Amino acid sequence: MISTTEILIRFSLALLWGGLVGAEQEFRGKNAGFRTTIMISIGACVFTLMSVTLGAPASMDRIAANIVTGIGFLGAGVIFKYENRVNGITTAATIWAVSAVAMGIGAGYYFPSGYAAFLILFTLVVLPYVDKKISKNYHFTIVRVECIKSDEVLNTLEDTIANSGLKFDLITQRWDKETVILSWKIKGKEQSIDSLIVLLRKNPLVNKLDC
Repeated sequence: MISTTEILIRFSLALLWGGLVGAEQEFRGKNAGFRTTIMISIGACVFTLMSVTLGAPASMDRIAANIVTGIGFLGAGVIFKYENRVNGITTAATIWAVSAVAMGIGAGYYFPSGYAAFLILFTLVVLPYVDKKISKNYHFTIVRVECIKSDEVLNTLEDTIANSGLKFDLITQRWDKETVILSWKIKGKEQSIDSLIVLLRKNPLVNKLDC
């Protein structure tokens, strides 16, 4: 039987853990903010504690095993597609990681839960600066242009991209009676991509550009 003191310690740690991650998420304006992350952490801790207590000794994982499924639904709710980008994947992964640590706390595995919590906070707080630096030197975007139809339009625009020192892959091309719509996945330095977009917008062949 788990003592009252031990129960209070586990719930308090789950509250602290959810609050730390939730504060970071709230600061960055994510969908799963301060209160949401605390509720996820405490909920995963409670379900794990109940699973260990009610399922002992034969099936201590019966309730806890369903936490993963439930968290999967929550994570799917924060992932959405906007234009050519998929957003919310990191937030969904954060929810999943918060629940995993809270399950460890609820089961009484303090050291692995604490170390995992440290690594998760390190990833959320410190690594975005590293990611930003990498992104400046190796960035990619989807560029979609609507152009005046001509036999040389594809080669002309791809020569412009190549001369900018960027790598590219043609994704789609659709030829109509008077226009052609082209889409590329372009990779390279962020500054070079920005300069290319300016060049493409000024190109007389280009009627419309989205990126």
